[in-house]
Amino acid sequence: MGERSGSAGVPPAPGLGAGWTFRGYLPHYDRPGLIQMVTFGLADALPAAVLTKMKAESEARRDAEGLQRVQTLLDAGHGTCHLKDARIAELVQNAFFHFNGIRYQLLAWVVMLNHVHVLFETLAGFPASDIVGSWKSFTSKAANKVLGQTGQFWQRDYFDRAIRDEGHFAVAVE
Repeated sequence: MGERSGSAGVPPAPGLGAGWTFRGYLPHYDRPGLIQMVTFGLADALPAAVLTKMKAESEARRDAEGLQRVQTLLDAGHGTCHLKDARIAELVQNAFFHFNGIRYQLLAWVVMLNHVHVLFETLAGFPASDIVGSWKSFTSKAANKVLGQTGQFWQRDYFDRAIRDEGHFAVAVE
């Protein structure tokens, strides 16, 4: 298992120093060997009205309460829930397996009705944003083909959380 990020391992986001990126949605922290829990959902998994309200309340809110609110909303099963289709769920799972051990170490994952959770360790030369982007790009094209549709399949961004310690790792796997 890779190095865990502690409070000293993940610097605060203000100023977006080394390891931080920001593409206009949420700030992301990344470095080789970092274990992260990533969540991303279908384009319609969170109703637009809810997203607008949350954005108005706090730009890129990242505290535990804000993340729990997002998780509760995702778990409510809004939207088309295309991931309940076994063909689509398997396609997504197989995408996680594809570069496992080459670009990242896959540690745990779950495919829900309208979103996924993936716990993985980044490897040198392969930033988490590239890994998640690759999963989303491949699976969106393949899923749209299977479903006979076009357009945005996944939400634009993803939520990530660096694993702090063994206890946090155990909770993430649970």
